[in-house]
Amino acid sequence: MTNLLCCVAFLISLFSSPNIAFASPLEAEALLKWKASFQNQTKNNLTSWAYHSKANTMPCNVWTGISCNTAGSVNRINLTNSGIQGTLYEFPFPSLPNLEYIDLSLNQLFGAIPSQISSLSKLIYFDLSYNQFSGKIPPEIGLLNNLQVLHLIGNQLNGSIPREIGKLKFLNELALQINSLEGPIPASLGNLSNLAVLYMQDNYLTGSIPSYFGNLKNLTMMYLFTNQLSGSIPSELGNLKSLVELCINDNSLSGSIPISLGDLTNLTVLYLFENKLSGVIPKEIGNLISIVELVLSQNQLNGSIPTSLGDLSNLEKLYLRDNQLSGSIPQEMENLMKLTVLQLDTNNFSGYLPQNICRRESLQIFTAYNNHFIGPIPKSLKTCKSLVRVSLQGNQLTDNISEDFGAYPNLRFVDLSHNNLHGEISQLWGQCPQLATLRIAGNNLTGRIPPEISHATQIHELDLSSNSLVGVIPKDFGRLTSLVKLMLNGNQLWGPIPSEFGSLTDIEYLDLSTNKFSESIPGIFGNLLNLYYLNLSNNKFGQEIPFQLGKLVHMSQLDLSHNSLKGKIPSEMSSMQSLEKLNLSHNNLTGLIPTTFDGMHGLNDIDISYNQLQGTIPNNKAFQNARMEGNNGLCGNVGGLKPCNHYVEHKRTSKKAFLIIFPILGALLLAFLVFGLIDRRRRSRKKSQEIEQGNMHESFFSIINFDGRKMYGEIMKATNGFDAVHCIGMGGQGSVYKAKIPSGSIVAVKKFHQTLDGEEASRKEFLNEIRALTQIRHRNIVRLLGFCSSSHHSFLVYEYLETGSLAAILSNENEAKKLDWSTRVRIVKGVAHALCYMHHDCSPPIVHRDITSSNILLHYDYEPCVSDFGTAKLLNPDSSNWTALAGTYGYVAPELAYTMKVTEKCDVYSFGVLALEVIMGKKLGDFISSFSFPSTTYANILLKDALDQRLPPPTPQLQDEVVTIARLSVACRHSHPQSRPTMLMVSQMLSFQTASSYGGLDDITLEQLITI
Repeated sequence: MTNLLCCVAFLISLFSSPNIAFASPLEAEALLKWKASFQNQTKNNLTSWAYHSKANTMPCNVWTGISCNTAGSVNRINLTNSGIQGTLYEFPFPSLPNLEYIDLSLNQLFGAIPSQISSLSKLIYFDLSYNQFSGKIPPEIGLLNNLQVLHLIGNQLNGSIPREIGKLKFLNELALQINSLEGPIPASLGNLSNLAVLYMQDNYLTGSIPSYFGNLKNLTMMYLFTNQLSGSIPSELGNLKSLVELCINDNSLSGSIPISLGDLTNLTVLYLFENKLSGVIPKEIGNLISIVELVLSQNQLNGSIPTSLGDLSNLEKLYLRDNQLSGSIPQEMENLMKLTVLQLDTNNFSGYLPQNICRRESLQIFTAYNNHFIGPIPKSLKTCKSLVRVSLQGNQLTDNISEDFGAYPNLRFVDLSHNNLHGEISQLWGQCPQLATLRIAGNNLTGRIPPEISHATQIHELDLSSNSLVGVIPKDFGRLTSLVKLMLNGNQLWGPIPSEFGSLTDIEYLDLSTNKFSESIPGIFGNLLNLYYLNLSNNKFGQEIPFQLGKLVHMSQLDLSHNSLKGKIPSEMSSMQSLEKLNLSHNNLTGLIPTTFDGMHGLNDIDISYNQLQGTIPNNKAFQNARMEGNNGLCGNVGGLKPCNHYVEHKRTSKKAFLIIFPILGALLLAFLVFGLIDRRRRSRKKSQEIEQGNMHESFFSIINFDGRKMYGEIMKATNGFDAVHCIGMGGQGSVYKAKIPSGSIVAVKKFHQTLDGEEASRKEFLNEIRALTQIRHRNIVRLLGFCSSSHHSFLVYEYLETGSLAAILSNENEAKKLDWSTRVRIVKGVAHALCYMHHDCSPPIVHRDITSSNILLHYDYEPCVSDFGTAKLLNPDSSNWTALAGTYGYVAPELAYTMKVTEKCDVYSFGVLALEVIMGKKLGDFISSFSFPSTTYANILLKDALDQRLPPPTPQLQDEVVTIARLSVACRHSHPQSRPTMLMVSQMLSFQTASSYGGLDDITLEQLITI
């Protein structure tokens, strides 16, 4: 009897326990109800979620992402990167009372965070990062008394930070970055005594930094950068003795740097740049014995550099640029044995540079441009083998640069322009194997250009302009096949242009103006197909303008003025459809201006003055404001020119001719009208018959000598009426077919879908693509051959790019290995140049709206082409440019989800995602999901480990370009559109900034790339 009572008591206690094992079926049903609310039932990773009565198929055992406690109740849900698209409105908060851990990051969840979250009283870890949640953070989160980790990174949350979060006394990590949070930081956060990590960067927070933060004695990381915080830095931050990283840059903080920051002896990183801080750098900063990176750039600091900075024995990076600092550089700076980066640019420094600034040859980056430094370049700098980047331009340095400079194994960038340097160019520059940029413009250099400089075959930019150099251009320059930008203008160079220049096929910018070059302009310039800027003015070139220049279809500015050119203007020049500025003035050109210039709609600045041209000026808007004086034979309806009256006769003769000719013309006109009416009726009857027979294909159009009607029949035959056998790709707007036409050419045909409900939208997309592609011509934009719009089919005919899409190649293990680092850099540059052209050279600007790796097609040599303009939008400055959401998930700018306003910055964001995908070899979400640890450890993953591991590490000369791409991807993916660079800035940085001032592959972490 006693045993029976014991069993009954045990059963009663068992069934009354909140952790009863039999709760799982109820929890399973609740979870399945939540899953049923998802919008993508077949495209998520929850196929294992199915309820069965057998114990071994309960959630605790086999359901993806579900774990249970010993009593069989669900206590962990980890569904990070599971492809879920839905909301939390059906999430069973009350039905899961034992939940301790929730990770739903990297999905497509949207809507608000429900206030029912407060029912999860045992919750310890809560992560909703990188979704599309909107609305406010519910104040009920403050009721989660056991919460230790709260991550809401990378959503669209707005409103203020609830002060109730200050009640979470066990909170260890608070990460709210990359949202649209606004208002002041609640002072209640100062109550979080256990807080170790505080991330609130990239929001719109205002007000001051609470002085109560001085109570967070366990805080190790504080990131508040890129907000709108103002006021002074509270001196109470000096109480945070555990602080390791303090980043409060990119705000509007003012006042002086508190001397109390000198008490943070564990601090390794201090970022205060891009604020409005003033006053002097306190000498107490010299007490930061653990500091590794000190960045005080872009403020209003004044005074001199305190000598105490020489005591920072662990300092590796010191950035002081863009302030109002003055005085000389303390000699004590020579004690910084670990210093790798020193930036002193754009201040008021004067005096001599420290002679032993590179004592241990650790210095890699030294920039001190736009100051008032005088005297020689430090001898230790001249022999510092560790140097990677040196920028000393815009000072008053006096030195003989033909002496002491040697071979630098790692040097990639050097700019000594605009000083008072003299001597000859050292031939030892040719012994710098990694050298990509050499600028020594605006000095007093003499002598000849040494041919040995051509041994530095990696040079991308060479600027020796505005000196006193003499002699001829060495023929060895033909070896510099990596040259993109060459400036030799403003010297006394003579002779002909060497024919070896024909090898410089990558060159984009060439300035040889204001020299003494003679003979003729070589026709080989027509082979330099990447040229967009060519200036040969103020020389002694003779003969005719070579017609081969017409092949330079990307040319934007061409200046041949102040020479002795003669003959006619070649009609082939009208093929230069990208040309905006043309100067042919002060030559001896004769004849008529080609009538083909009528079609050069991009021209906006023309100078043909002081030649011997004659005849009618072209019917082109640019010629209405052109400079044309000094050409007595020109005529036209433009101020300053005489009218073109080619048949001025005596009044009586004119009247007599009129009386004879007018009746004849009248009779001819009447006959034409009669025959036209008869022919019109005949064609009308024929058209009616064809419509009745169903054989009429109307609205054929053509481009580039493309016969629409003929091509229609050829394509229908080549694709067997668009048979699926010929289909090579499918998308949301249409299908792409491969067609071999009778001429032997292979073309790609994009046939748009025809749907009943979406007929008007499909038609609109078709016309959008037509409007966009007929206006743009660029080597990195797919070429449109023709198009057809009929009652049966609407399709586009493109050039066929045999290599396929970038997405397909990156996803193929073998093919991806063929995309080496040099090729990948070229792909990113090509896409950037194309978008720059669309945004800045087209009127109105064109926004693509769907820049993805699937829409980047590759030529046989992997040259990229942007394709698929079905969602493109022409930005009309007179319209609001509001639109329906378009684009591909993962590439779409976050602001489009809630503003729906299209700007060029939408493409900039997508480009940033694409650029990162190219160097990582996979999409960002796919890359992050390949790691099993939480995001807090991303700081330990270096960029070199995040790069595509299918390739060997990039060579030293390519590392800087890869780093630049990584940094630009961060800037382009900024959550605030106005903070993103323009594609013009991106294009220029990729073209001309060949060395990074931010460090190398070991200086960037995955965390920096994804937490933007």
